Amino acid sequence: MLFNKFCRCLVTAELKYAFFCMLLFLSFNVRSQEMTGLELLNKAIRHHDPNRAWESFKGNLVVVMKTPDDKERVSDITIDLRQEYFKLTSTKDGVALNQLLDKDTCTLALNGSSEFSEEEAKTHRLSCERTKMMKDYYTYLYGLPMKLKDAGTRIAPVTERKTFKGKEYLVLKASYDEAVGKDTWYFYFDPETYAMEVYQFYHDESKNDGEYILLSGIEEVGTIKMPKTRAWYYNKDDKYLGTDLLRSGKMLD
Repeated sequence: MLFNKFCRCLVTAELKYAFFCMLLFLSFNVRSQEMTGLELLNKAIRHHDPNRAWESFKGNLVVVMKTPDDKERVSDITIDLRQEYFKLTSTKDGVALNQLLDKDTCTLALNGSSEFSEEEAKTHRLSCERTKMMKDYYTYLYGLPMKLKDAGTRIAPVTERKTFKGKEYLVLKASYDEAVGKDTWYFYFDPETYAMEVYQFYHDESKNDGEYILLSGIEEVGTIKMPKTRAWYYNKDDKYLGTDLLRSGKMLD
C-alpha cells in the first residue's frame, strides 16, 4: 500500500515537472515571436539613432582596415546624404586613391593627380563604377540598422531568439528585391538594449557561405551610435578575414 502511494506521488511529481518544462518552452517560444520584425527594427533604430539624424547625415568617418599579412588601409570618408555627395580618400602603402561622387559627377585621382594610365587604374581598381560601389558599401554598413528602412528591403515578419557565440540575441532576417541585392542577412540585437552586435549574410544559405561580422565598442557620431570595431569571419570555417576600426567620426556643418 505504501509502495503504491509512493509510486503515485512519484508519477504526479514527474507529470508536474514535465508540465512545468512545457510551460517554460511555450513561454520561450511566445517571447521569441511576440515581437514582429518591424517592431524589433524600430527599437534598434531608436537605440542607435534616437534623433533620426541618419536621414540627413552629413559627416566624416576615418576607418582603418586591418587584414592578416597585409598593410593597413586608412579611408577618410565624407558623406552628405541630402546633397548626394560622397568623397573617399584611401591610403595604403604610400598610395592615395581619391574618389568623389557629387550627384552624377564622378572625379578620380591617383596621389592627387587626375592624370593616370589605364594600367594604373586597373592596378589600383580606380574607376567610377568602383567608387559607386564603395559609396553603397560605406553608407550601408555605417548606416545600419537605419538602412534597413530603405525601399527594396524585405523584413521578415517573425523574429527569432538565437544563441550566437554563447550569447542570446533577438534576430531579424532581411532579404532584398532582386534589383537591390541577392544576399540574405541576419541581424543580431541585444534583447535588453536592442544594440546591434552581430550581422551575418549568405549568398546561398544552403551552402553556409558568406560571412559574419562581430561588432564591438561604440563611436558616437553626433547622436548616432556606430560600432567602433567590425571583425569579419567566414561562416563556413570561422576563418578571420580582417577588422575595420572606426578611428574617428564627426558631424559636419
